Amino acid sequence: MQEWHLGLLRMTAAWVLAAGLSPASAQVGAGGAAGSVHHTEAGFFDIHVCNWPNQPVFLMALFSTTRYKEIGEIEVFDPGNRSLGRLDLRRYRLVLNPGKPEKRVFIANIAVPDKAADGWYSARITMRAGETFSARDYVALGRLPRAGDLIPADGAENVTLPKELKWNAVPGAKYYQVFVKDLWDGERLILTSTMLDKPRLALPPGLLQPGGAYSWRVHARDVNEDPKLGDFNLGSLSAEVKFSVAP
Repeated sequence: MQEWHLGLLRMTAAWVLAAGLSPASAQVGAGGAAGSVHHTEAGFFDIHVCNWPNQPVFLMALFSTTRYKEIGEIEVFDPGNRSLGRLDLRRYRLVLNPGKPEKRVFIANIAVPDKAADGWYSARITMRAGETFSARDYVALGRLPRAGDLIPADGAENVTLPKELKWNAVPGAKYYQVFVKDLWDGERLILTSTMLDKPRLALPPGLLQPGGAYSWRVHARDVNEDPKLGDFNLGSLSAEVKFSVAP
């Protein structure tokens, strides 16, 4: 089996999908109340509208489950019951939480189909034993702008050791999540922020070091763990910003 390292997540999952981050930081498909339309006995389904750098807006469908050995097929449908394709069960992100069963998150990027419409998108989960389950997620199509004017800016060199990261507020976004990598340490992910409701992040003391080189991104989302819209409906990911700190 091939492990697909994704980040976004929630939207940590989103960045990992775009940038190949370590799976240890991501928490995918954890939102939504148990018993909601997103949940089945087989697992959790969600689908987002994603605005990523250097590509057209697309749909990201995911299904997270501890019953991965029992699943034979996961097919996604639009509101008109047209098939949008199947999730590749050979590609997944592994989730390991102490004291809990191993979970796999199957994720697929799907082109927005012609004549796409708002409505209930669905997944049909077929188990190897023949039993089927159905889960739904409401999608309101749109495009959430990407965060801009990130400070420190891309290419900034020898900046004074930052105490915070900040960016312009994104119209339509209510939450943000920030990801920071250490470029001198194999581009290791050193920070995944909590959900933020303001376009700034106070950095923990000692996270960045004099003479260091870092990169960071901002994931914006319209909602967070909504009973109808799932983990989120519209999401965007900023371009990667790289900077160095003065010695």
